[in-house]
Amino acid sequence: MEILITNDDGIYAEGIYALATALKKLGNITVVAPDAQRSAVGHAITIVDPLRVNKARRNGRFFGYAASGTPADCVKLAIKTLMKKKPDLVVSGINLGANIGYNILYSGTVSGATEGALLGIPSLAISLDTFTKPDFSAAAAFSVKIAASMKKRRLPAGTLLNVNVPAIKASKIKGVRVTSQSRTSFNDWFDKRKDPHGQTYYWMDGDFKPKDSDAASDLNAVKAGYISVTPIQFDLTDYKFITTLDTWKL
Repeated sequence: MEILITNDDGIYAEGIYALATALKKLGNITVVAPDAQRSAVGHAITIVDPLRVNKARRNGRFFGYAASGTPADCVKLAIKTLMKKKPDLVVSGINLGANIGYNILYSGTVSGATEGALLGIPSLAISLDTFTKPDFSAAAAFSVKIAASMKKRRLPAGTLLNVNVPAIKASKIKGVRVTSQSRTSFNDWFDKRKDPHGQTYYWMDGDFKPKDSDAASDLNAVKAGYISVTPIQFDLTDYKFITTLDTWKL
């Protein structure tokens, strides 16, 4: 397999290193990722500034390409320019922190995989449900398993997989659940502050509201100790409402 790997935590994040190391078992890997942290950039692409790409080294060896843009930029660059062969699979991660509920709309990790799907390539995003003392081993091992399954089976056009792994020992993970996207989000607020020059600025903060009554949701699967695998798509049309909207006679 030809596998393209990206993320939004930056090319020097430990999650992408664990992912790349694990996926080497399945074929040739190419890493193209942001040169710095790009979390929560969503599906942004860079159109008013040039994109700069440099070779990145880890442990004294060439690891991949560090790009000045977003995860979506990285996938575009890789497929359109940097890779000699079109990849068989795009994998984005392993993200530090879960990407569940409405968070996927903001997630650069999910958007990296979405860009792969937009370009007609089977794609998945994988995240670990913690921000502290991460152990990526279980998520890395599962990435190999699901990538191998994706090689044998076809995803529907326009569908990608969003994977979330609980931050517990591999031996404690209860299994895998195919889930739906939960209806949960961050409760945001802004701290109003003054800089040393007396100018006002705002710093966004918030907390996560982990509530969802749907037992089949991504949130509840991860909370219960299961790996969550959610098929998602980028067609945002509300088909159920089309007929009603048509009656408005706009």
